[in-house]
Amino acid sequence: QVQLVESGGGLVQAGGSLRLSCTASGRTFSSYAMGWFRQASGKEREFVAAIIWSGRNTLYTDSVKGRFTISRDRAKNTVYLQMNSVKPEDTAVYYCAASSRWGATAGRSYDYWGQGTQVTVSS
Repeated sequence: QVQLVESGGGLVQAGGSLRLSCTASGRTFSSYAMGWFRQASGKEREFVAAIIWSGRNTLYTDSVKGRFTISRDRAKNTVYLQMNSVKPEDTAVYYCAASSRWGATAGRSYDYWGQGTQVTVSS
C-alpha cells in the first residue's frame, strides 16, 4: 500500500518558520516529482511547490517564492517544505503529492496524495 505521510504542521507566529516533512512508503518515489499543495478553509486547493526527481529543479507559486524551499532526500524517500517568514495567509492544510510528470501544477496530474497537515499562522 502506497502511503504519503505529512508531519511538522502546527501553530506558528507570523514571521516565524516551520518545516514540513512528507515520507513515502510502499514504493520508492525516486523517479517521481514531488509537490506540495495547500487548501485554506473555504478555498480551493492550490499548488505551492514541486521538485523534480533528481532534486535539481524546483517550481514555486509566486506567493511563496523567496520564503519557502522545497527539498528532498531520496535515500529517505522524504520531501521537505521549509517555510520561512510565514504570513497569516499561509494558513491552510498542506498536502504532499507525487507525480510521474515534471512541471505539473494541477492537482489532477498527481497520482498519490497524503492526508495533510494543518499549518496555522497567527498574526
